Amino acid sequence: MMTELILEKQDLTYLSWSRIRNSSGTAGSFLKSYSELGGRKIYYKLSNFDNIRGVIGHECVNELIADRLLNILGIDHLHYQLIHADVVINETRFETYLCASEDFKQPGENKVALDVYYENERQNGETPLDFCIRNGWSEYIYQMFLVDYLILNRDRHGANIEVLRNSGRKSIRLAPLFDHGLSLLFHCLSDASVNAFDVMEDRRVNTYIGSRSVWENLHLIPVEKYPRVSPLRVEDKTVIMEGLDNIIPANLQNRIWEMIWKRWCTYEDFRCSR
Repeated sequence: MMTELILEKQDLTYLSWSRIRNSSGTAGSFLKSYSELGGRKIYYKLSNFDNIRGVIGHECVNELIADRLLNILGIDHLHYQLIHADVVINETRFETYLCASEDFKQPGENKVALDVYYENERQNGETPLDFCIRNGWSEYIYQMFLVDYLILNRDRHGANIEVLRNSGRKSIRLAPLFDHGLSLLFHCLSDASVNAFDVMEDRRVNTYIGSRSVWENLHLIPVEKYPRVSPLRVEDKTVIMEGLDNIIPANLQNRIWEMIWKRWCTYEDFRCSR
């Protein structure tokens, strides 16, 4: 596993960035890049960027926070590295924090977005959830419902879940959970917006499986199928926020933890009451 946090500034000005539309409805876009070093393919992405203000979001920090949370819960996922770096975009140099991840495909595997695979392979009248259950992916989906509730993931669209196929081995699996940046308080860029944010609000989200409510999706999990995860504890705040003091403000850290912890406690109450 890569070192999860690199605070010493790196020179990544050699990377070329391509624009990915921001599907969250906010101004700006997300830029992505990749490199191949020593036979390893590394993918990079920036937080929200616009041409006037530069890199303005903290979605990359959210990726590391979600990574650490899933480590604690024991849920399989793609690991992210948060890197302090200089980058060049449109011939302008920026100092920022970006995130990196390794290619999760194994040799011989090809990937396809779940929504595309579903459209090609579904049975008549079968919903995406029914389709995943029929393919033996219910545990994965129920874990995803839990994670997306805890962090209020706004963007679990059909291409943010990928199917990995190996025709030679005749194997098929879902990729580890990935892409959690549009979550938590991602759009809060001031103390006022951080303080005003309702961490328990059930906001409408962009989800491909289930409903557009992360809370309602918890109700889709059968009682006997609740994810078996390691419990979250109050002291885990230290682990989740380690090293972030000079990257995001303390007030934002505290509100993010409040959100995760309150949602965890609500989930536990919900699970035990059914």
